[in-house]
Amino acid sequence: MWQSVSGSEADAIKVEHEVGMDLAREIRQQLGTGQEPQTDQVLNEIGNHLATCVANKSRRFSFETVKGPESNAFALPGGFIFVTKSLVELCRYDQNEIACILGHEMAHIIRGHAMNRIIRNSAIAAASRAAPIRGALSGWLRKVGVQFIESAYSKDLESEADRLGVCLVAAAGYEPGACLQLFSRLAKLSSPPSQFDLGSYFSSHPPFNVRIENIKHQLRKYQQQAQQ
Repeated sequence: MWQSVSGSEADAIKVEHEVGMDLAREIRQQLGTGQEPQTDQVLNEIGNHLATCVANKSRRFSFETVKGPESNAFALPGGFIFVTKSLVELCRYDQNEIACILGHEMAHIIRGHAMNRIIRNSAIAAASRAAPIRGALSGWLRKVGVQFIESAYSKDLESEADRLGVCLVAAAGYEPGACLQLFSRLAKLSSPPSQFDLGSYFSSHPPFNVRIENIKHQLRKYQQQAQQ
């Protein structure tokens, strides 16, 4: 949808990045940066490695921590990905598990989920171009707040992001099975008797058992393709 408005794919990616820059600035003002240089370094090392496996080299990505008590991560148009330190800690700083989180968020950007959702929900005219969209979106985000950006996509889009994310993780040389490891551990944490509060990031996504089966299916497909 967004490409049809903006022209070529390269044009769409350029405008998307400019839009994302404005939104990212607003996010930093609303949430505050995490000021966690070591965590930022971990995120960027893993994220940049994943980015080398993205087919379209026009896409750029950046990774940074933001403040927040909950374990959370979200993606903005143009490749801007924000993660709370508590989510990295929940992954136990395991590179493979962090790669699963970042790969999932990158997939939302690559598939156009991030840009399409914002354009569709911000009531901006489809004919608008870069300048009016940028100005309008910044004001819109100030009104609706960051909660909209943090909310989950539809279950179908979340599942699609899981599938592509697993492929990115595997292509970058990380252990894709870590996605199953992470979700299996979190499923146990959130089940009685512990009933550990994982916050809205995981609770608003499809159930862990659904995500685990979805990832298992994708791993089998990936392994079969690798053997051919």
